[in-house]
Order: sequence, then C-alpha cells, then structure tokens
Amino acid sequence: MDNRSLLMQCALRLFAARGYDAIGVQEIAEAAKVTKPTLYHYFKSKRGVLEALVAEGFQPFLHDLAEAARFEGDLPHSMYRVITTFFAFARREPLLYRMQLAMWFVLPESEAHQVISSITQQQQQILEQLFLESAERHGNMRGRHRIYSATFLGVINTYIGISLNHSMELNDEAVHRLIQQFSHGIYS
Repeated sequence: MDNRSLLMQCALRLFAARGYDAIGVQEIAEAAKVTKPTLYHYFKSKRGVLEALVAEGFQPFLHDLAEAARFEGDLPHSMYRVITTFFAFARREPLLYRMQLAMWFVLPESEAHQVISSITQQQQQILEQLFLESAERHGNMRGRHRIYSATFLGVINTYIGISLNHSMELNDEAVHRLIQQFSHGIYS
C-alpha cells in the first residue's frame, strides 16, 4: 500500500473511532509510520486528508445512489433500490459511514461538518428529486419533497446506525420493514 493510501486508511480509522477534532496530524502520521512532511506532501493539512477521504470514499456511492433514485413510475421499487444502495455502502464502508454520521451531528461551524455537509446535501438533493418526480403521479405529495427526503434519509441512517452498533442486520427484511414504516407510519 502506498503512503497516501496508508495515511487515508489510518486517518479514517482514527476519525471514526475518536472524532475528527480529537485527532492531530502527528497521530495520523505516526499511525501510518510516516513523517508529518509526508502527510503534508499529499494533503497539505488534516482538513485535506478529510476532504480526500470524503471525495474518494463517497463519489462512487453518490453515483450509485443517483442511479438507484431514478423514478420509473413505482415509488416503492425506487425506495427499495435507494435503501439497498445505502445499506450496501454502509456494509462495504462501515468506518466511513460511521464517520459521516458522527460528523453530521457536530456543530455546523466545525471543520468536520463543513466538509461532510457537501456529501449529506448531495444525498438530500438526490432523494428530493425522487420525491419531486413521484409527486407527479401522487398529487398528495406535492410540495413535500424536502421533508420526505429528509425523513427518509433520517430513517435510513437510523437503521444503518443501529446496524453499525450490532443491533440489527441490514438485510432484505429490514429494507421491506423500512419501506413499510416510512410509507404507512408507525401503525402499519
């Protein structure tokens, strides 16, 4: 593994375990068994490491999510594809997903939130588009695409968070349960 990849891997492990603000450049370099100048050569700063992690880690997922969220006339099927895309990514990249969740809930002024917010906004926009397009067929949904996308993303992230803490399996049953819960509410 090259130094750049090793630095990113070590930074991800540290950020996910203890939070972005608790980790310094020296600790990342030591974990990767390289010098601080090596880290600065590749990333310029700790924020640069985080930006690279986010850009390289999430871009393929965002592409897959945009594909999954295409509305083709069947909202439950689109939701199924979206959820399975999220679940697959969370299973494939559990540390990256955990880091994203943690950074979403820190103060908006923090450096970590500023970096991760671009990813969460893109996820939100993709889901908004799904609900906006589906409102053409389901008139009672008009004007609610923002709140629907936010709550849908929130429920997905809740399921993933529970799974990351080993209290639920992200399987097909969970996908169907999530669709049922979101579509019909708690009395379903």
